[in-house]
Amino acid sequence: MSFSDLIRQHLAALRALLVLTLVTGLLYPAGVWAVGRLPGLSDKADGSLIETDGRIAGSSLIGQSFTDADGTPIAWYFQSRPSAAGYDGLASGPGNLGPEDVVDTPADPASLAADADPETAGFAPSLLTQVCTRSREIGEREDVDGARPFCTPEGVGAVLAVLGTFHHDGTVTPERVVSVNEPCPTRRGAAPVVFMAEYQGVRVECARYGEDYSAGRIVPIAGNAPAEPAVPADAVTGSGSGLDPHISPAYADIQVRRVAAARGVDPAAVREVVAAHTAGRALGFLGEPRVNVLELNLDLDRRYPASAAGGA
Repeated sequence: MSFSDLIRQHLAALRALLVLTLVTGLLYPAGVWAVGRLPGLSDKADGSLIETDGRIAGSSLIGQSFTDADGTPIAWYFQSRPSAAGYDGLASGPGNLGPEDVVDTPADPASLAADADPETAGFAPSLLTQVCTRSREIGEREDVDGARPFCTPEGVGAVLAVLGTFHHDGTVTPERVVSVNEPCPTRRGAAPVVFMAEYQGVRVECARYGEDYSAGRIVPIAGNAPAEPAVPADAVTGSGSGLDPHISPAYADIQVRRVAAARGVDPAAVREVVAAHTAGRALGFLGEPRVNVLELNLDLDRRYPASAAGGA
C-alpha cells in the first residue's frame, strides 16, 4: 500500500469519527434532552417524581416500603409487595428462587443459641417458606385467613422427605418420613412440632440438624387450605425488578379496614380513594388492573391525615 493510500484511508476514518461523534455524541443526546423538555414529558424524563409539602416523596415508578424504623408496617399506610432488592433502585433484581425451591437451609443450633438472628446462624428460607411466612403474617395483620396450599399452620413450607423402597413404577414404600422444614427442638424436653402426624401410615418426624434427606423423595403437601387464598399472590411474592410500585386491587382490598381504622374514617371512604388510584389494563388487554401504592398513600394523607386520628 502506497503512502498516499495510507493517508487517504486515515483521513476517511478521521472524518467518520468526527461525523459519528457529532451525531451520536452531541446531536442525538441533545435531541433526546429536548424531547424530554416538552410539556407533558418533562416530569417523566425527570423520573416521574412526586413532590409533597415541598419535598420529594418518591417516584411513581419505583416501589418503596411503608414501615417504621424497626421494619414494622405502619398501620395507616397501604403496604407494597415484597422486594428482594430492598426497594433499592441500584440493586434492582429478583431473588432468583424458582417454584421448585421448597426446602429450607436450617440454622445451626449452636450458632442460633449464641445469636437470636436465624440468618446469621445459617438459616435460609426456601421460596415456599418465604411465601408461607408472609401469608401468615399478612393474614394476622389484615384479619383474614392467611392459610394457603402447601403451607403449615406455623407458616413454613409443608414438605416431606419420604425415605424407603423405590419401585420401578415410580412409587415408593415409605419407611421413614421427615418434615424437612420443621426442625427438631434444641431445648431438652420440648415436644417436636410437625404439621401432620403420619404419612401413608408412617409417623412423620421433625428434621434433625446435620442429617441428609436428599435420598428421599420430596413431597409437598397441599393440605386443606382454600385453593384461592384470601391473601393474593402479589402480597407474598416480589416482582422481577424488586421495584414494582403497584399492588393488585385484591391486595389493596384486604388492607382497607386496617387503614380506615388507623385513620379513623369509614372504610367506604378509603375504598373510594383506592378506586381513584386503580388503573385498568394497558390498552384494555395488557397486564392486570393495578393500584399505585405511593400515590394512594399520599392522597390519603391529604384527605384523611393519620395525625387527625392520633396515628402519626
